[in-house]
Amino acid sequence: MKRIIFLPIILLTLIFVSCDDFLDVMPDNRTDVYDKSKISKLLVTAYPSSSSWYIAEFSSDNTDEIIGNFAQGTEMDKTVFFWQDVDYIGQDSPSAFWSGCYSAIAASNQALHAIEVLGNENGHQKGEALLTRAYNMFLLSNIFCKAYSPLTSDADLGLPYPITPETTVIPKYERGTVAELYKKIEQDITTGFPLIDDTQYEQPKYHFNKKAAAAFAARFYLYYGKNDKALYYADMVFPETNVASALRNWNTIAKENDFQTRGNNFIDATNPANLLITVHGSLWQRTHGPYSIGSKYCHNRYICQTETSESTGPWGASKDAFAYKAFSYTGGLPKYQMLKYWEYFEYTDVVAGIGYPNFVQVCFSTDEALLNRAEAKVLLKDYDGALADINTFLSVFADTTAGKTAPQLTRTRINDFYNNRYYYTPTEYLSPKKELHPDFNLETGEQENLIHCILQLRRILCLHEGIRWNDIKRYGIEIYRRKVDGNRITTYGEEFVLRKDDPRRALQIPKSVISAGLEPNPR
Repeated sequence: MKRIIFLPIILLTLIFVSCDDFLDVMPDNRTDVYDKSKISKLLVTAYPSSSSWYIAEFSSDNTDEIIGNFAQGTEMDKTVFFWQDVDYIGQDSPSAFWSGCYSAIAASNQALHAIEVLGNENGHQKGEALLTRAYNMFLLSNIFCKAYSPLTSDADLGLPYPITPETTVIPKYERGTVAELYKKIEQDITTGFPLIDDTQYEQPKYHFNKKAAAAFAARFYLYYGKNDKALYYADMVFPETNVASALRNWNTIAKENDFQTRGNNFIDATNPANLLITVHGSLWQRTHGPYSIGSKYCHNRYICQTETSESTGPWGASKDAFAYKAFSYTGGLPKYQMLKYWEYFEYTDVVAGIGYPNFVQVCFSTDEALLNRAEAKVLLKDYDGALADINTFLSVFADTTAGKTAPQLTRTRINDFYNNRYYYTPTEYLSPKKELHPDFNLETGEQENLIHCILQLRRILCLHEGIRWNDIKRYGIEIYRRKVDGNRITTYGEEFVLRKDDPRRALQIPKSVISAGLEPNPR
């Protein structure tokens, strides 16, 4: 864990402070970075120091309110759950995430400036700097902007996209539009991707190596609605034959009963499934992990059994079909977790027992990239190709112990399953199938059914990782906030329904940057 770097909360308004102030607090002597080795050290800080998983999961339909005397994870849990503006500025907050991403972007820009001063000779470093800048802006857009839409993104608010080091005390930024933001991200990806060189890294999995960059580009273009380009980059992630060899062996990890060992195995840099690994200061592992904290608003039995890791799909009962089982409590706690991550505590004072909780995050994996490729194929109407990817995914995700075999789906089996399922409603909630309202053309029948299959699989695979929130936004899935009281589930009123065109799908930007003059999201 040599790369663990924690930035103080004072960097909350980082994007609006002077360049000199920023340089003074960084640990890499950034005022003198004009040689290759120092640029490499600088680029270590160009990855976000804060994660969006906490706020994304609490915003999504992976969370219900549990009635009773249960503990919250942080004081913002309720606020985020009800899509209200957040004042809390601690770890995992929107403010911390904003700061963590923009501080990383500042590092990317400083590296690019140093590379330019040196004559643009450091090609692989320039590629990494461009990819990290694009990645951080993409992450920010997924939280603070509406999803890309061919109908509205020319008017929807984007985000400031700094491309040079700050040289004024209080620089002025304009938000622009989501369409403009995506064009800038695309430009950084297309310019930076060809420059990536894996041989230049001592630990490629902790940097934008070629496959990680391809997985990022595939996800970006999928969200951008450019499905041919999403497929082009997704293909680069996998070998031409034996795609399953590049995926995670879920049966092996599932056998490990020690949660810390399981967490260590999951983030193992030698695992071919892990493409990019980063370190974040976060309380998220505690909140979704095997503790009482975070039980008030959580992924619980009802969501688990009807919509996620124990739901029924065309593969049968997920609890029986899949290797990775949800962990639940016998002591009355309502949380159900897919235990993949472990907390790594960095002590600042061992005697006093104080320091920073953090976790190592797999940002891109071959498992998710394969489902992204399948989705791109469905949207391009290559249904047989998508089915092949789905079955390859199932071949490693399925429980194959004790002589069991992985399910082999057919297009007919998928169509029959989803055709015979009703759409989820607040009163009829035993179906994983939810109405889709995307701003792009999606045909009813087989195309929609295959998308339902992929959305359900990705929701299970990426549980606790924030990806579901992106799918909710992209596909216009509506959420009804629910409260669970024992065996009774009820919904709140219309105020706590997130409709497909609800402006709260874009979380409010931090108050500090609004006070500094940046236009807030509409409410």
